Amino acid sequence: MSDWLIALSDAERSRAADQWAIETLGISGLTLMEAAASGLADYVDRYIPEGLVVIVCGGGNNGGDGYAAARILRFAGRQVRVLELVDPQKLSDDASEQRNLLADEPAVPFTAQLLDGGSVIVDALLGTGFKGKPRAEVADVINAIESSGLPVVAVDVPSGVDASTGEVLGAAVTAQMTVTFNSDKPGLHINPGREHAGAVRVVDIGIPAGAPLDEASVGLIIDEPLIALLPRRGAHSNKFTSGHLYVAAGSRGLTGAAVLASTAAMRAGAGYVTASVPASEQPVVASQLVEVMQLSLDSDDGHHTLKGAGELLDAVEARSGVVLLGPGLGASKGARAFARELTMNLKGPLVIDADGLNAFAGRLGELRGRKQPTVLTPHEGELARLLDCSSEKVREERLAHVRAAAKAAKATVVLKGVDTLICSPSGVVAVSPGASPGLATAGTGDVLGGIVGALLARGAEPFVAASAAVRLHARAAALAAERLSAEGIVASDVVADLPLAWA
Repeated sequence: MSDWLIALSDAERSRAADQWAIETLGISGLTLMEAAASGLADYVDRYIPEGLVVIVCGGGNNGGDGYAAARILRFAGRQVRVLELVDPQKLSDDASEQRNLLADEPAVPFTAQLLDGGSVIVDALLGTGFKGKPRAEVADVINAIESSGLPVVAVDVPSGVDASTGEVLGAAVTAQMTVTFNSDKPGLHINPGREHAGAVRVVDIGIPAGAPLDEASVGLIIDEPLIALLPRRGAHSNKFTSGHLYVAAGSRGLTGAAVLASTAAMRAGAGYVTASVPASEQPVVASQLVEVMQLSLDSDDGHHTLKGAGELLDAVEARSGVVLLGPGLGASKGARAFARELTMNLKGPLVIDADGLNAFAGRLGELRGRKQPTVLTPHEGELARLLDCSSEKVREERLAHVRAAAKAAKATVVLKGVDTLICSPSGVVAVSPGASPGLATAGTGDVLGGIVGALLARGAEPFVAASAAVRLHARAAALAAERLSAEGIVASDVVADLPLAWA
């Protein structure tokens, strides 16, 4: 695992780690459960230090963690009410043993009325092995928890959330905090699961390093090690060694996208940027770009043309560089032909964004023919058009769809969002730890495209360039929000803070 990724364990890997600890190291399941419950109880006590704790237990080891935490909290002086959903005869062995230790004040069958008077609910219903929709009786309990209005601490994963993917296909608990065990879980950071998890806390339960872990697992990007790995300017650097990016963008009424992408690329450290725009729009773009070179391409009524693609291909062949295709390209017939011709004949690395992506709607597999690295930067709607499915389907299954797109196109795919996912052609996925609300404004996607292109031009490999661009983008937005407030930020404010985001 790269040292700039924190490994996340899906359900299969979590089970494998537990099994390895029990079978290979001889650590008992009860010992692991006791450690998990101790950490859970500590967080519950710190989060809500007073009042009645209501713990709702299911039938698996998740419920066992709840029973054990109840005993530990009572020993610490807390008032605890334990509600159970499953016939005690059907509990797992470890969960049954933990339940039996509550003999002085046993668990009682769940009813919604017994949530009354609580200060916090501990959701120990469904664990990391859950997939699909909760069955009806469990869904009723989840809905009762949701209706209570009480703060919730989820055990390992909020009930109803797929710990491996973040998918939510039915009723699901919305927690204010999730206490998860041994290692973090993808579903706590990928929407819609991310919105249900609240603050995530990881408890070490005593499984030492060395547990089996597939390095193709999901990883959570962290800032400092990743940014430090990027190519840097040195004493002998010049504008060409710092990378050359061609920004193939713009159309009548959409010249701002070309300007934003080009200035973002410069601020992200590209040494040489060439704005490659329709000739009719070139004076408008040039008037806003002082440091950026200009390349006027054949145009038709303010839009790119098939002939213009040939002109740009000739320019790139004469003076090599990376191409960013798409910001403000427009949806004209000529622009679509320009995008497809450029993409399929370019011999260098390519970043495709915005209208460049829409030129391949339903034709994603065509990109597999490219020999050089390709990075795609869609939002949910654009990815849905590429995969010929609905935006709602992408929103429900973000991890599955970003992997499907990367495989189909043999490309690195950046699925934008607060939980931006970066997927390599081989299926390795990194997850952004989050983004500033300041990015919720027009043009910030063009800025991201410019950053990805700049880092790729500087020599970063595609997965690293895309991942680092996502973090720099989010950092710059956070800095701009701190300086100006998130409510009034525009995309150019994010560009202005990119140099500081490197620090």
